[in-house]
Amino acid sequence: MTTPLTIPSVQQLRRAIAIKEQIQALENELVSLTGAAPAAAPGASRKKSTRSAATRAKMAAAQKARWAKLNRGTPAAAKPARKRKGQLSPEGRARIVAAQKARWAKRKARKGK
Repeated sequence: MTTPLTIPSVQQLRRAIAIKEQIQALENELVSLTGAAPAAAPGASRKKSTRSAATRAKMAAAQKARWAKLNRGTPAAAKPARKRKGQLSPEGRARIVAAQKARWAKRKARKGK
């Protein structure tokens, strides 16, 4: 069951505007007294923290060192090529074909009896 939307009356709207103006006036007075801005409302967006260029450079150097440690002693040209997954070698395919032909011949021989 849904509830009907309530539409505020003109008096309620005027009262809401008056309250909003009072809040704004009090915030302005607080700023003038303390010199500090009022606290941000909950859920207000915060400024993203950023890293300095020096920090980013240190992070990049550390990552390069980690990769170099992993690849130590094996130049890129000396590494064996990765075998691609999901593909048969010609020899493997030939073995499968031969086995399948043997199964077909065996089945054909049984049917002939």
